Parts: sequence; structure tokens; C-alpha cells
Amino acid sequence: MNWYEKLNQYFPIEEMKSKEHMELLLDEKSDIYHKDEGQYHVLMYVELTDFVFIDYLFVSKDARGQGLGHKLIEKLKAKGKPIILEVEPVDYEDTDTEKRLRFYTREGFEHASSIGYRRRSLATDEVNEMEILFWSPTKESEETIYENMKKTYNEIHTYKDSELYGKSYQPASEVLTLDTENAVPKPEVVDDESTDSSGKPASEQ
Repeated sequence: MNWYEKLNQYFPIEEMKSKEHMELLLDEKSDIYHKDEGQYHVLMYVELTDFVFIDYLFVSKDARGQGLGHKLIEKLKAKGKPIILEVEPVDYEDTDTEKRLRFYTREGFEHASSIGYRRRSLATDEVNEMEILFWSPTKESEETIYENMKKTYNEIHTYKDSELYGKSYQPASEVLTLDTENAVPKPEVVDDESTDSSGKPASEQ
């Protein structure tokens, strides 16, 4: 089973990019779109100057419980940039969604509760709601995470969409929203020698 088949059997159709789309990203955006593949995992991610976006993370059932997912996340955290990803809202009738959320929470990811994300699938024509999770070593604000998500949507998710799918995704302004009243701002850093300002980063699929 090749890397795309592994992803395709694990992720729902409405979340999957076509193989042609992903291969095009790996070819034409190879400076920012990357594939980390092993016998028991597939990790597709975007790395830009100021953040990392996890597009897909698959860990085989044969390797579950061995800490592989944790090691892959730690590898990305070592880059010292905020990490962003999308997850399905928890469906308690679907244990995979609950496991994914539990994994990422355990890894210190937080829910960007002020960011709304509703995209119409070109495969099913249904509107799907996703939640944005993030981990940040610098305690980035949700406004910053929102701007980075828009950049990812425009540069990665909708890349050559009409050419690849025969139709286009909605513009980012229709898909992503920010509730500014509930957005969590980036905390101010107080330069005070008497204050212990060290913070622990807050934190799968």
C-alpha cells in the first residue's frame, strides 16, 4: 500500500486532497510542502518561515502505543515554530475523532475556539466544519493563527483547484471566520528580573 492509499483509507473523503493535488504540491511547492514517510507512518506538512501546518498525520495501527506519533510531533516542535492543524469535531459515535483529539491535547495543542472553519467539499458538495488546534512555543495569539490558516488555505488547500478538480473552493473569507470578541490575545511579556516568566507550552490524529 503506497503513502496515498494509507491516507485515503484513514481520512474521510471530504478531508482528502486528490493524489494529483498532493503530488503537485510536493513537486511545485517542494520548498514548503513535505512528506515524511516510514513503514508505519505518513506525515504531510507545510513549513513556512513562521509556522508549521500538519496537513495529514497517519500512524499505522501496528505501531500504535509505541510513541511514534509523539516522536513525529516532537520532531516538528523542535523547529521552534507554532504548529497548526485541522481536526473534525468529536463525534462520540466515531472513536477515531475522540482518539485524535485526545492525542493532540496530550501533546499540548489548544483549540483556537475563536476561529470558525466551514468548507464545502468538492468531492461530496457538503459543508464540513472543522476545528483548528495549535501548539505554540511563543504563545501566539489566535489572530495570528487565523492569519496563518488563511495563508495555508490559499497557498495549499486551494492550489490550482480549478485545474485539478474542474471547480474552485470557496474564498478564504467565506471559509474562515474570527470571533474577535472571544479571540485569545498573545500575552504580554513583562521584562522584570523578579518575575519568573518561564512558561510551559500548552499541547494528534
